[in-house]
Amino acid sequence: MTSNDLVLIDQLLKQRQQERVTPLADDKAFEVFACEQAVTLGELSLEEIEAGVLGGGDDGAIDGVYVFLGEQLLMEDSEVLTEDFKATTVERGTRLTLWMVQAKTTPSFTETALDLVSSSARRLLDLSASEEDLRQLYNDSVVERVGRFRTALRALATRHPKIEIRFSYVTRGEAETVNAKVLIKVRDLESQFSRVMAGAVGKVELLGAAELWKRANSAPSYTLTLPFQESITHGTSHIVLVKIRDYLAFLRDEDGSLRRHIFDWNVRDYQGEVEVNREIRASLVDDNAPQFWWLNNGVTIVCSRVSTVGKEHSLDDVQIVNGLQTSHTLHRTLEELAVSDAEHPALERLLQVRVLVTEDASVRDKVIRATNRQTSVPVASLHATDEIQRQIEKFFLENDWFYDRRKNYYRNQGRPAGRVVSIPLLAQAVMAMGLSQSHNSRSRPSSLLKDDTEYKRIFSAGIPLNVYLWLARTQSEVDSFLSSEAAGAPAAERTNLRFHLAMLAVAELMGRRVRSPKQLKQLAADDQHSTPELLLGQLRFLRGHFEEHASRTGDTQDKIAKRSDFVESLLGAAGYL
Repeated sequence: MTSNDLVLIDQLLKQRQQERVTPLADDKAFEVFACEQAVTLGELSLEEIEAGVLGGGDDGAIDGVYVFLGEQLLMEDSEVLTEDFKATTVERGTRLTLWMVQAKTTPSFTETALDLVSSSARRLLDLSASEEDLRQLYNDSVVERVGRFRTALRALATRHPKIEIRFSYVTRGEAETVNAKVLIKVRDLESQFSRVMAGAVGKVELLGAAELWKRANSAPSYTLTLPFQESITHGTSHIVLVKIRDYLAFLRDEDGSLRRHIFDWNVRDYQGEVEVNREIRASLVDDNAPQFWWLNNGVTIVCSRVSTVGKEHSLDDVQIVNGLQTSHTLHRTLEELAVSDAEHPALERLLQVRVLVTEDASVRDKVIRATNRQTSVPVASLHATDEIQRQIEKFFLENDWFYDRRKNYYRNQGRPAGRVVSIPLLAQAVMAMGLSQSHNSRSRPSSLLKDDTEYKRIFSAGIPLNVYLWLARTQSEVDSFLSSEAAGAPAAERTNLRFHLAMLAVAELMGRRVRSPKQLKQLAADDQHSTPELLLGQLRFLRGHFEEHASRTGDTQDKIAKRSDFVESLLGAAGYL
């Protein structure tokens, strides 16, 4: 008998397919859904999830791969993967996680699937095996994705990272009724992962229809309760003293992980083992230290409403806008101390928390800027609060599109995935179509906005808002076309071609190379876009140029796609100088 969970999952997948401009193949749609529900680390966006879905042949029975340093997803341009990376910038003992997913639409779990993953993982995680040899057995996407873990592991060796290797096996079956042989294989695979290196932890989970529906049916809460010891109230806002024990409960979800979504407006990443965090840790573990809140600047929370019952505040639309370093250090330090002492005295110490109530986006952004300018913060890190960013979000919203200044905010509201656009994706679209630098869009997904000069080229008050929306729609149409049966593009090729194809399509509409997004004003005003037929012609031309470049240089498609000389050659061959 078909379970109700499975019926509901099928309905959800059907609805998502209907929301796409071009529906994915059913098995591919299930792979994306499976990875979305399986990978619970890092609060990934849908773009990040889809980028980790591999596809194609020779995948080693692995459908998705994600690598995390701490809770940050490693992108191909992440600093830890670069040649000039300095290991001392990463805190000693930081967790490095490899998370693999296998997704099958079958109604059961099999031993064979686990055996295949075991065989692949044994080779892929052997650091003595060269990437050249691995490419003889597995496709480029698998080798490149797992390669991020291998590279990071080598780069961080002197920092003694905590290694965790996870595997999620996802089917439409019932995880609670698997046979004993499958469970033995699960334990064997966990043991194999733990032997990758001394101290490594292996975790394998089976996700069936019931587990998938439970996860899909839950959404991160922005309404949280904060008990306090003392409170000063002015108007609707408060300054409170909170036990560290209660603050940690406020920060953590049911499985003890940080609620990353409540930090989305905090402009600073956790900075690891820097002096200020060492001082926070020292004051926590020192029994003779003064009151903790005397030594610490505290935390600032912005919310839309506060209701108070007794000595407990209930906060709606919670965002921690200042105090990320304190919050992370408290979480990490007391997580470690709890191993030996679950009732460590530090849990009873007090933390000062400011609770500011406002629904005004401009006021909230001013608070973020003010509280984060009190310490050294790169200017580029504050751009999410810029006026231009708020204007883009508002304009998109007026046109039934959703600009995710606040990561996953609109996705968590259930907005159509095809109409949700992140800041990095819009920047990549502008760089490719508005500046004809598609190689930068491909090669720098996470670092594109770190340079203030480049940021100002991409996001400028001089660029009409309808141009930004037009670019987002055009990139979405190109991505949908590449996912279509007519394009026949496997996942790795879609990743390498998407921005180059978008650049070519716009150059053809303009009849020339585009050097400034302002040149696109008329196309945006006329709402002019390429047809699938035109895109197919451009795709054939693009593939041919890739093949010609590969035969001349011997490079892989992935390497070619990231080179500026390829873009110059491509535009020249197309006649767009």
